[in-house]
Amino acid sequence: MNNIAILLLSCKDKKGLVYKITKLIYELNGNIIDLDEHVDPIETMFFVRAAWSFDENLTNKNYIKELFSVLANEFSASWEINFEDEKQNVAIFVSKYDHCLNEILWRNKLNEFNIKISLIISNHTDLRTLAENYQIQFYHFKTNQNNKNKIEQIEINLLNENNIDVIVLARYMQILSPDFVKEFPNKIINIHHSFLPAFVGGNPYKQAYERGVKIIGATSHFVTNELDEGPIIEQDIIRITHNDSLKDLIIKGRDLERLVLARALLLQSQNRILVYGKKTIVF
Repeated sequence: MNNIAILLLSCKDKKGLVYKITKLIYELNGNIIDLDEHVDPIETMFFVRAAWSFDENLTNKNYIKELFSVLANEFSASWEINFEDEKQNVAIFVSKYDHCLNEILWRNKLNEFNIKISLIISNHTDLRTLAENYQIQFYHFKTNQNNKNKIEQIEINLLNENNIDVIVLARYMQILSPDFVKEFPNKIINIHHSFLPAFVGGNPYKQAYERGVKIIGATSHFVTNELDEGPIIEQDIIRITHNDSLKDLIIKGRDLERLVLARALLLQSQNRILVYGKKTIVF
């Protein structure tokens, strides 16, 4: 049975990179079904995503990785290979808002993502019933300033025990510590309104309404230690007029948040994101 292998690779640009990559795929009896590459002319960096089909009866996955490891060492490249039949293992962190979680659970039920949602973790119990309706394990950890470090270590152990590949913050109203973020580099996806840093604080839509904004937006990004400054994955906006009330802004903003986060998770599940420095290359 044919399987699909997906390569993500980045390195300093030089002649012959595409040739050597495609030559190796050919020698593995692979059939390329998608190939997209980009060169950053300022940084002289090369980025590529290649997907190809192969017959597992002829070539096993470990052998593919071994050969590409040799090639990547020759390029001094950062790289990874994933396989389409291996679903990414996902944990979702939530608080009280349910719009982003509902969107992800519904789309996953329709098999839009190549993921398995193993855990839902929350600092509140409000969304336990929703998790149970989808038969997903729900864990409640009441977090405060005194127990934050201890709770985070319990959560890290739980995530590692369940071999979690990706963490989605679906309006999780807690700031993760540097120690937590360090455990999962470029594996934590967050969503926020695009008013930051212009409208900071707990009520950005009210601030935006009072300023008479003409657009609102949402941004999904990887989490780093710089709050809401991680590499951006996906963004979108919607027009606002003087006829829109504060309630209208909140409704439109939540629509954007759930859609943008879902798109970011889809891109991640399809292995289309390469992180370079403070930005992403999205194929």
